[in-house]
This record gives sequence, C-alpha cells and structure tokens, in this order.
Amino acid sequence: MDVVIVGARAAGAATALLLARAGLSVLVVDRERPGADTLSTHALMRGAVVQLHRWGLLGDVIRAGTPAIRETTFHYATESVWLPIKPGGGVDALYAPRRTVLDPILVAAAQDAGAVVRYGAALVGVRTGGGRVTGVEVRDRHGRVETITAAMVIGADGRRSTLARLVSAPITHHAAHTTACAYGYYRDLPCRGYEWAYRTSGMAGLIPTNDATCVFVAQRPGRLARHRAGLEAAVADASPDLAERLRAAEPTSPVRTFVGQPGYLRQPWGPGWALVGDAGSWKDPISAHGLTDALRDAELLAGAAVRVLAGEASEAEAFGHYQATRDRLTLPILTGSAEIAALQWDDERIRLLLRELNLAMSDELRVIEKFGEVLINQVPAAAHPG
Repeated sequence: MDVVIVGARAAGAATALLLARAGLSVLVVDRERPGADTLSTHALMRGAVVQLHRWGLLGDVIRAGTPAIRETTFHYATESVWLPIKPGGGVDALYAPRRTVLDPILVAAAQDAGAVVRYGAALVGVRTGGGRVTGVEVRDRHGRVETITAAMVIGADGRRSTLARLVSAPITHHAAHTTACAYGYYRDLPCRGYEWAYRTSGMAGLIPTNDATCVFVAQRPGRLARHRAGLEAAVADASPDLAERLRAAEPTSPVRTFVGQPGYLRQPWGPGWALVGDAGSWKDPISAHGLTDALRDAELLAGAAVRVLAGEASEAEAFGHYQATRDRLTLPILTGSAEIAALQWDDERIRLLLRELNLAMSDELRVIEKFGEVLINQVPAAAHPG
C-alpha cells in the first residue's frame, strides 16, 4: 500500500481522490459510518469552489440542490454593507453544501479514482521501523485489530487526531482567543447569500445550504446558552434585523453547540507521516474557513506526497514546502480570527480585520490557481464540467 489515510471527511477524502488520480494505491479508514453529519459552518470560500470545479465535482454539488451564493452582507453596529460575489477563477458563485452532501461526493470520487474506503475502522496504533512510521494498526467494529503496511500514513482525523497523538506532533502556533458557537437549521428564512453580523456582544451568520439555512452564532465561552432560546438570543445580540427574520422561520433541527477551542498549527509531517485538515490546522469557526483550508491543504499535501513517493524529492524538501506554504497562508487567518474572537474591537477595527482577512484569502486564491498540474492531469477529460 502506498498511502493509508485516517479520516474520510473532506480533507481525507480530497487527499485520497488526488493521490488515487495520480496513480497511487490508497486506503482510507474511518471510525464513523458513511455519510454521517458533523458540526460545520459549511461555507466554501472561492478557493475551495475553484478546486471543486477543477476536480470535476462542482456539478455534483450543484445537482444536489446546493444554493448558489452570489452576494455577502456584513452587518455592523451602525450599518450593513452589501457586496456582490464577482465571477473569478472560473466560477461565478460560492456554495455552502451540507456535510452530508459534500463529504459523500468527495468519497465517491476517491473511490471512482481507485481509492479503497473502509468505515468502522479505528486507528489504534502505528507501526514503526528504521526511525519512521511504516504502517498502522486499525480495529474494526468487532474488535479485530489488523496491521496495514504503507509507505506513508496521513492523518485527516480532526481536532482530536489520533495520529497526531501517536506520533507526538507538536503544536507550533497557538491562538490567543476562542469563541463558543451554536448552530441550528431553519426553513423559510430569507437571506441575501452569506450574511455575517458583528457586535462585541456576539456574532452571527446566515449560511444558505441544502434545504435550509444554517444559523450560526458565536459568543464568549461560558456565556452561550446550550438550547434554541440561547441561539436565538445570541442572534438578537448580534443583529436585531436577523433576529426579526429568524422569528418567522421554522427550525428543522436541534441546536448543536461547540464550547470553544483556541486555534493552532501542528507540525504537519515527520518520517513516514503527515497531517491534513483540522488534524494539522484549526482556527476559530468564526473564520468560516475550515473547509477551504481542508481542500487547499489536501492538494498541497497530495502534490508533496506524489513527489516523495516518486523519488523526485525528499520528505524534508517536499513536506517542508507543504508546511511553509500552509503556514504562510494560514497564519494571517488564524491570528485575525483570534483577534475577532476576543470581541474587544469597535466598528472601525472589525472592518479593518475583515479587510485583512480578505487580503489573506486573495493571496490564498492566487496560490490555489497556480497549483501544479501533476494531479489535475490524471482527471479524465469527461469529468471536467463545461
């Protein structure tokens, strides 16, 4: 086996897709069941939409009924600012698919490319030899443990990454602040694309997704009540206008909460192993950038892994470049999100912080548009839309 990937959500499935398209043998293991939902703000920024388009998968997202997002509104304490989503990078809209839509699309594409995906298989150990990771030990639902040898093991298993713990991956950057968040889904909630509300009493967002709108709120940890009334009160703290619209909408799900965790960057590679997605990089959910990070870093890591396994570069060279690029693109968003999470700004400062985040995302998009062709060339011509 060339590569074992731990985790079959967006980061792991995207990495598997790209590696399999490059001709490598890939096994993905995941402890959960296929298609399981997960807490998410869903929002894809332009870079991620460009990647899905280039991989031939954006059409699947659209056909699943994911609404096109063509505008963004920022609600401040003193005014609201509306901005259109301009065409660019080959796409003319943004999207925020439910994870029950996006993750299965990526998994199916990885399987079509030749990757094997096994659910109900939990990582319980790593095999080592010669100073490097040489494989994994996985336990199935019946308690049986199997050893799988691989040239490379990739952890895409989230904030509580088992692989990161087993290889003792150090944290290289810590964010100073975090928020507690709550999410709920509502039907018949009118909104103009992405809507984000910013006040120091709390923040809120409306994110149109499949068959509903995701309502997202963030407040200081310990202040957010863990029930529907708490979510709706937090929306009112952030924006009376959003709260008025919310009162007329129909809830379609329970409210789910996240108690908060400061962002971080982990060392994302070592001899025989690498990390991608939240396993290696996590930022406060108010950034709404986690999925975009996941797809971006999947392509960065896959390109590095192909070079290493082809003997074209050493791990230090290829994975060192992966880490340096990831850190350069992520740190401005990580630190900016942490300052927003502190909830200690005024209207002038929050506008400046959001402009800085937009500049960081523009830099990220330029990098994504220049990703190498080694992986893209493996996509069958018929898979490209248009």
